Amino acid sequence: MMLPDDVRWMRRAIAISKRGITAPNPHVGCVIVRDGVVLGEGFHALAGGPHAEVAAIRNAKVDLNGATAYVTLEPCNHTGRTGPCTQALLASGVARVVVAVADPNPRAAGGAETLREAGVEVVVGLLAEDAAAANEQFLFAHRHRRPMITAKAAISLDGRIALPNGQSQWITGEAARRDGHHLRAECGAVLVGRGTVVADDPMLTVRLNRRVNQPVRIVLDPSHKLTGSEQVFNGEAETIHVTGEIDIPKLATTWFQKGLTGVLVEGGATTVRHFLAEDLVDRLVLYIAPKILGSGKGWVEELIRTDLSETTGWRFEDMKRLGEDLRLSYRRER
Repeated sequence: MMLPDDVRWMRRAIAISKRGITAPNPHVGCVIVRDGVVLGEGFHALAGGPHAEVAAIRNAKVDLNGATAYVTLEPCNHTGRTGPCTQALLASGVARVVVAVADPNPRAAGGAETLREAGVEVVVGLLAEDAAAANEQFLFAHRHRRPMITAKAAISLDGRIALPNGQSQWITGEAARRDGHHLRAECGAVLVGRGTVVADDPMLTVRLNRRVNQPVRIVLDPSHKLTGSEQVFNGEAETIHVTGEIDIPKLATTWFQKGLTGVLVEGGATTVRHFLAEDLVDRLVLYIAPKILGSGKGWVEELIRTDLSETTGWRFEDMKRLGEDLRLSYRRER
């Protein structure tokens, strides 16, 4: 049964769920209320850390007997890196749990039924669409059985990623580069081709002034020309070195099976083109700098289209100013 303030408290849970950088885990928020007063609230901050329900229980300074917990995703019912949230809720004494979205992960699902069997009133589906939007990457991956793939490029006004001599660092300013690091952390995995490793020798790690898990680094090197001494193979994060035949759809399935829910394709132009050609880019993020580079390399090379109808299907999402640069985001409409 729904109560008059249920929507209010679930909106609060959804809002705080967005604070974490949780890949490959879901974004989850939890607010625990009794008699119109918030007793505790929490969110899942990062993979391996306390889940939202546990954080909310720990943040409560009073007993929770008879309270209602508002949770944006069905409480997990299994032991992974942390224990089951269902058991934490039962031990806390809450009498009612309101859930926005059922958990699509078969390993973690079943929490609602476990709570009901223990005598807790459970309501599922409140503000499900809003909660799902805040948790898009995780839900997309479990629905499609592959990671959600974002392609990113830092480009000039004339669509170039480098000067004719190959120089590319740095086209965009510090604010845009910092935002790009946040995007790496959100996706949980970052991918480049061999050419980018040879040209830039990147580490592909996240450097932010907050605690985050380092993304998994994926390098496509079909001819196995990299030596292993490049910075991307250092010990600061896991690296997946893909050699031999590159079958992108099959690889995407494999990455999901390894637990990845998002992949950020950073380059170069040939690598981005391969993902676009396979129609495996779900989100496109372009950082545009107020520079004109002339006849340098474009951000997507040799992508052949023979009919204008093949160029449609992208929906504008948002635009943000980052210093003197602009970030444009688009979604693939399927």
